[in-house]
Amino acid sequence: MLKLNENLKIVKNYYIELDQYEKFGISHETSVREAFRKVLDYCCKQTNLQLVSEYSIENPFKKTKIIIDGAFLDHFNLTHGFWEAKDSQDDLDKEIKLKFQKGYPAINTIFQAPYHAVIFQNKIKVFDEPIDKPKNLVTALELLFNYKSEPIADWEQAVEQFKEKIPALAQSLLELIEKEMQNNHHFRQAYRSFADIIRLSINPNISESAIEEMLIQHLLTEQIFSSVFNNPDFVKKNIIARQIESVVDALTHKYFNKQEFFKPLNPFFASIKNVANNSDLLFDFASKQSFLNTVYEKFFQGFAVKQADTLGIVYTPQPVVNFMVDSVEQILRREFNRSLASPGVHILDPFVGTGNFILNIMRKIKKTELQYKYRHELHCNEVMLLPYYVATMNIEHTYYELIGEYEPFPGACLVDTFELAESRQLELGFSEENTQRIEQLKQTPIFVYISNPPYNAGQVNENDNNKNRKYPTIDRRIRETFVKDSKATNKNVLYDPYVRAFRFAMDKIMEQGEGIIAFISNNGFIDGIAFDGMRKHIYENFNLIYHFNLRGNARTSGEKRRKEKGNIFEDKIRVGVGITILVKFKNRNDKKIFYYDIGDYLTSEEKRKIVENFGNIYNVPWREIVPDSNHTWLTEGLQEDFDSLVPLGTKEAKAGKENALFSIFINGVKTNRDSWVYNWNKNVLIKNIKIITDTYNYHVFKYQQLEEKPNIDDFVEYDDKKISWDSHLKNCLKYLQFAKYNENQIRNSIYRPFVKQFLYYDRILNNTYTLFYKIFPTAESENENRVIAFTAIGCSKPFHSLMINCIPDMHLCGDTQCFPFYVYEVDGSGRRENISDWALELFRNHYHDERITKWDIFYYIYAVLHKEDYRQRYQQNLRRSLPRIPLYENFWKFAQAGRKLGDLHVNYEQAEEYPLEAIENPNEQLDYRVEKMVISKDKQSIKYNDFLTLAGVPLEVYNYRLGNRSALEWVVDQYRVKVDPRSGIVNDPNRADDPTYIIRLIKKIVTVSLETIKIVESL
Repeated sequence: MLKLNENLKIVKNYYIELDQYEKFGISHETSVREAFRKVLDYCCKQTNLQLVSEYSIENPFKKTKIIIDGAFLDHFNLTHGFWEAKDSQDDLDKEIKLKFQKGYPAINTIFQAPYHAVIFQNKIKVFDEPIDKPKNLVTALELLFNYKSEPIADWEQAVEQFKEKIPALAQSLLELIEKEMQNNHHFRQAYRSFADIIRLSINPNISESAIEEMLIQHLLTEQIFSSVFNNPDFVKKNIIARQIESVVDALTHKYFNKQEFFKPLNPFFASIKNVANNSDLLFDFASKQSFLNTVYEKFFQGFAVKQADTLGIVYTPQPVVNFMVDSVEQILRREFNRSLASPGVHILDPFVGTGNFILNIMRKIKKTELQYKYRHELHCNEVMLLPYYVATMNIEHTYYELIGEYEPFPGACLVDTFELAESRQLELGFSEENTQRIEQLKQTPIFVYISNPPYNAGQVNENDNNKNRKYPTIDRRIRETFVKDSKATNKNVLYDPYVRAFRFAMDKIMEQGEGIIAFISNNGFIDGIAFDGMRKHIYENFNLIYHFNLRGNARTSGEKRRKEKGNIFEDKIRVGVGITILVKFKNRNDKKIFYYDIGDYLTSEEKRKIVENFGNIYNVPWREIVPDSNHTWLTEGLQEDFDSLVPLGTKEAKAGKENALFSIFINGVKTNRDSWVYNWNKNVLIKNIKIITDTYNYHVFKYQQLEEKPNIDDFVEYDDKKISWDSHLKNCLKYLQFAKYNENQIRNSIYRPFVKQFLYYDRILNNTYTLFYKIFPTAESENENRVIAFTAIGCSKPFHSLMINCIPDMHLCGDTQCFPFYVYEVDGSGRRENISDWALELFRNHYHDERITKWDIFYYIYAVLHKEDYRQRYQQNLRRSLPRIPLYENFWKFAQAGRKLGDLHVNYEQAEEYPLEAIENPNEQLDYRVEKMVISKDKQSIKYNDFLTLAGVPLEVYNYRLGNRSALEWVVDQYRVKVDPRSGIVNDPNRADDPTYIIRLIKKIVTVSLETIKIVESL
């Protein structure tokens, strides 16, 4: 319910703005409506609605669009109301009459001039008053936003009931399946046959739980389809549903009544049908399709969360679909003298979701041409059962609408698109007919690939047993091309599903020599460091390359995050997004890249509107870009002289093939189970390590005893309280490697800047052990060795560096690269310097000074990496490659500054305490325990706990930044009690033997920060 107050700032501002407009003689509708739009936007936010400006609907009387000034939409894309603005010169009654004649809706619509409003609800005028006084304005807005049509009220009630009941129903079905597996021979036989088919045709590694989930999905969604589409024969006609129904028949043969079981959901199914067919809520095909997609998306992500997370399920906004389809149509016409309808133009959506791209294409094709296209040249694939059902039903229903007769869609395959790259033939692709379709598709020369590929890189936690698959053929092609030609160190992202989608489609287009790829995907490949090889192959193999950068990357921070702002997918995903269209011609060698950046600070809605207004690629003001020799497309900010500087380290230098300052460099330690192997309390860490080691070794022992070794993913027990699995730990299990607790492996570690914890440094329990057993082989080596750590190539955080003297976590400096001074043998012997003799000779010769030592060079480098104008000038270069070092005039000035910085940062716990003021709360007892500290809004004090506040923090402290935070902010953020939500492990920084340690540390970090700033400024 909306509750407004006449004294609210938003209400007062409305009249202030109108006064200003009058003062300057502004009365035009476009200008003055902005003031009312702000009020409506405020009301929408208070009622969980979204104000969509310039909302278009289909004219019910003519085949044209009506553009309404605004619509209020809920998260199911249902319209709760409309707004049409007029200026003070308009005759409002006359304008309203004209709008209704044009087909404007009157379900809940406000017609508004600056000082007058008329509201219609359910086609009845309910308000017609001046709004020159705040009281009347508040009355009108509350009337508008508190109105709910009967279908919407019923729908909201049904959704709430559905949310409550669906988990219990799904669990009941799961229990029923497991019970019948034990007691029902007929069902067990049908289920085993079904499982074999699934593994053969979709995923050989699919787990039992996923197969059970598929049956549950079928049972639940069958009811939705019969409600929405009024097509009770779907399960008889659809080749996949028919196969699954045979298993369901075996399940329900004796004891189970489907109609009775689903009776609690009947109100929900009825409400879906009511809304889907209500022309006052959903005005045209686009709005209906959007609604059905949203229902499906919310249903699926609520029920099958793990699958949604693995594959990155989110459906493409209609304006984007329209733009991409229209663009492909225009390219076909202008470049190939063909069209979507032309014979021989086979079209495939390889990841069809709910079918939006195919539906849009069908509506673009003349009815006289659609029948042939539908039967022979439209194709789509889907690997998951729910979207396959929805897409098939949507496509068949649309065909029925357009042609007037029902015909099963022969172009839909239930198959993993990436499996089509494999040479093996499917013995059984779920059903004989599905197999035939798949084999036929493999032989079909697809001319257009258009889709929204899955965007996720993989599961978040291995304990979910929900990882993405590997694909031998596509992954080999990626290794031979994108990976081979990439200079990046970490290339794992090149196996993301959307990258596989590009590789698959590119290979197919290259085979036949021409065609079009149109994908909306993660846009990381445009300037990501690891994607240089991918960019190279796209440029080499396609003639026209278009990329429309829609931004929206939420995995950034600060000003960059504000610039990225809204994601085109209504902020349902966190990665940046772009539309990429690749065009290949036969017998043409010209190559062009066209790039358009949608701009900074735009909301999701604003971005969708821009895409809608452009219509297709030929209306976009492209900028032609030319890649550099390193296959960088976006070269803005790169300094050409960077490559002439002295290399800090290279892969070739590591291999002894060229010269660099350092011989080796390594990444920080990646554990994949931080809560288990890190802790401030050594005794707690020992306890945790013994629990996880015992659990792991028990699995190794059990696995060792089995003659037939099952799939590891299905064999292990997923208990978050006892173990945290990852692919590395599972591989250790597979090769029967027992873990052995060793107290010597408990080491000092620097987890985040100026945040030390104990680490259990172990080959089995750490995901990436790295070479730190040769950098800090013993505790004693920490006294003499030092490491320069800094942000790795491709890190999204601003470049920063920190000198350390113990094992660092991978995320110490973002993704951390480490350059040690000494390297040892595993037992701590054989110490040797890591700075090369070539480097020493280079520096001595350049500066004509034989006094220079390798330690001097080490500290010189550390100072250079802190120099502010170095960081700024080479900001973009440092994102793309390891630092290169200029030889500045005053060597000793830098070497001495670097030594001071190094001593300060390594020995930060010995720094002087800055005299912060301790303000005690007289109403609280003496207490030094920290739960979570908070920095005040003015940043001049830190609330330590309820008893103590530390005041007098100098603002300059915040200028010493390591990435997106200052050193002080890192300490305040990290020194808090953390409870891991999965394992329940507590990590408590408070020291019983030294209760004031954290207070003293804060004071020391203030000193370290101020001293660092002084030294850096002196450079």
